[in-house]
Amino acid sequence: MESTLLVELLTEELPPKSLARLSTAFRDLLVADLMQNGFLSSDSAARALATPRRLAVTISHVRDAAPDSEVLVKGPSVKAGLDSGGKSTAALLGFAKKRGVPVERLIRVSDGKQEVFAHRDFVKGGLLETSLDVAVDAALKKLPISKVMRWGDRDTEFVRPVHGIVMLHGSRAVPGRVLGLESGNRTRGHRFMSNGEIMLSSADEYETRLRDEGRVIADFAERRAEIERLLKTEAARLGAALGAFEDLLDEVTALVEHATVYVGEFPREFLEVPQECLILTMKQNQKYFPLFDAGGKLLPKFLIVSNMKVDDPCNIVEGNERVVRPRLEDARFFYNQDCKVRLEARVPQLGKVVYHNKLGSQLERVERIQLLAGTIARGMGADPVLAERAAWLAKADLLTGMVGEFPELQGVMGRYYALHDGEPREAADAIEAHYRPRFAGDRLPESKVACAVALADKLDTLAGMFGIGQQPSGDKDPFGLRRAALGVLRILVEQSHALSLHDLVNAAFEGYNKRVGAAHTDLEMFIFDRFAGYLKERGYAALEVDAVLSLNPARVDLVPRQLEAVRTFLTLPEADSLAAANKRVVNILKQAAAKGETFIHADAAKLKEPAERALFDALKTTSSQAITRFDQGDFTGYLKAFAVLKSPVDAFFDSVMVMADEPELRQNRLALLAELRAEMNRVADISKLAA
Repeated sequence: MESTLLVELLTEELPPKSLARLSTAFRDLLVADLMQNGFLSSDSAARALATPRRLAVTISHVRDAAPDSEVLVKGPSVKAGLDSGGKSTAALLGFAKKRGVPVERLIRVSDGKQEVFAHRDFVKGGLLETSLDVAVDAALKKLPISKVMRWGDRDTEFVRPVHGIVMLHGSRAVPGRVLGLESGNRTRGHRFMSNGEIMLSSADEYETRLRDEGRVIADFAERRAEIERLLKTEAARLGAALGAFEDLLDEVTALVEHATVYVGEFPREFLEVPQECLILTMKQNQKYFPLFDAGGKLLPKFLIVSNMKVDDPCNIVEGNERVVRPRLEDARFFYNQDCKVRLEARVPQLGKVVYHNKLGSQLERVERIQLLAGTIARGMGADPVLAERAAWLAKADLLTGMVGEFPELQGVMGRYYALHDGEPREAADAIEAHYRPRFAGDRLPESKVACAVALADKLDTLAGMFGIGQQPSGDKDPFGLRRAALGVLRILVEQSHALSLHDLVNAAFEGYNKRVGAAHTDLEMFIFDRFAGYLKERGYAALEVDAVLSLNPARVDLVPRQLEAVRTFLTLPEADSLAAANKRVVNILKQAAAKGETFIHADAAKLKEPAERALFDALKTTSSQAITRFDQGDFTGYLKAFAVLKSPVDAFFDSVMVMADEPELRQNRLALLAELRAEMNRVADISKLAA
């Protein structure tokens, strides 16, 4: 019989940041076990349910008994099982005895290499009643839990103490023992608002009974959507905006079982403190949702997501307001104290802060970044004095009380302190922006000065870490080098900075003055690997990306235009033929070089065959026209120009023997092909596009 299965663990409050992950993992592990043992069908559908005090899974169409299954047990080969007279050997007799059948019951099958004896047997399916607790226990032991705890006098372990187990199949309670507890059909609702213990009659009524009688919304996504609706409704009622709140929404959803939103306020004088400090204080420490006006300015109000719904919320609101005020006062204290010391006065103290034991102090790092930022600023036409000033002050806020309390505010507070000190606004803005992009999809620094400092910061990190052999390996990237490389690329490409990546990497290594190893090539390859992934995510095909990046272009800002040119080229009727010809040329030149052949420039006077003279003339004419378009950045026009070479190239390969016996003739023809390849492949390696 098939029915809905419910498994629920009643616990103490689970870690909020892990709740969603634990819930889905529990569902997936339990489903995998039941599926493997034949209790699920193709119609079975599983749902993960989670609240702060429970992990639950419901699965539809679960069998109470798994179907019998056929197994094929293979034994000795026919060669080993029969002697020369065709009689059973000891090996075959032993196998038959082990399987409990006469030799005559054995069959012959192929194992892919040889014919073997086998026994086809039937295994009776298991019963859910005797298998479920084992499956649940196994799933719980495999959950991604970093630290477990014990409770009472038991030896059982889990992320939090467990107080109850529910296992229901349809309307029948499935007996079992999990984590030292006997299963049943009794669950509990909200800690304070529930009508009491809930005795479930069937698995299908679980969510409804829990919501109506227990005042608990068991589905995480449903509860999240309800909290979001309540927040938006209350913000709209106040004529305010929520700003970015999604990061906190998941955590708050994992903290409440039944949400109610209340409005709290704080004294307006706290708004003298930079609003980022107040926002982070409210969100990180108190889990409040700050409110903003239409211009994005913080209001002295916030929203509280409470686990309690009461007729008179005064005590809840006043209690939260009383709790938040000391936190805001701390933020104001840190800010006022920090403002008493100028940023530039803090910079020498960075000499006492170790950046990396092999790369020196933070002050040494700042000195490198300052020089590199000035060099980059000159290259992009920005004010090098402003760039160097911003770079000099960029890390000073690491020594402030506010950043010590909230590391997430590094750069942000540096900007505020720089403005307070009277530093130029563009330099102050660059202090904040030089950390961007902090994560995937984050906005980029905007001014050229900020871009110069951001590039210098990231390139110094990359060069230093690669220079001491600290490249990322596998999933491990403790220094965020992948993010840094992608940040460099995004700034250069999306902000269209005409800088050579090769020159930037060299300049970054020069800042270390041979203190680190020469890992220039490794670093460039690493950056290009990140670039390939970035471009594919933007919709370019792998072949297109490979064709362009295989040339190791120095100007990465031009690569998107080169890719668009390749796409247009591929639509031409001559594209396939020219790509194939290029591939053939590559192979010929590679084989010739392996044989020690030398070829430099094709000499027109040494061309004998009409087809090779025709190709030479066509190449010269086309190249003179195409190079002008290339220099103008018209990469599409450049590639299109070579479409006319299809006929002379085809004729050349049809009638000319490249590897002629005469050395001078052979070398001249190889030189012609080398020139053909060089001229056609300035934008992309066309041979990579051949099917």
